[in-house]
Amino acid sequence: MHQIIFFVALVWATGLVGISVGSLVTAPSAIKRILVLDTLTLILVAVLALFTAAQRVPYYLDAALVLALLSFVGTLAAARYYGEGRVF
Repeated sequence: MHQIIFFVALVWATGLVGISVGSLVTAPSAIKRILVLDTLTLILVAVLALFTAAQRVPYYLDAALVLALLSFVGTLAAARYYGEGRVF
């Protein structure tokens, strides 16, 4: 039963990644691209959490945490650069 739920969630996340990439390509402005990239990173963190639960190995969760932290800092820097023209 757990494997079925894992595969359904993985297929769902893969579909969301495809939709996000399509949205990234067709985004009309830079701020929308920043938001789509942040959403894409969030989906990838969820996929890594799924792999952690399926494989019972904590390394994927560590990678998800690092990816989430880097994405947060990157999104803040990109949004600030877009809004004010400077990063810090």
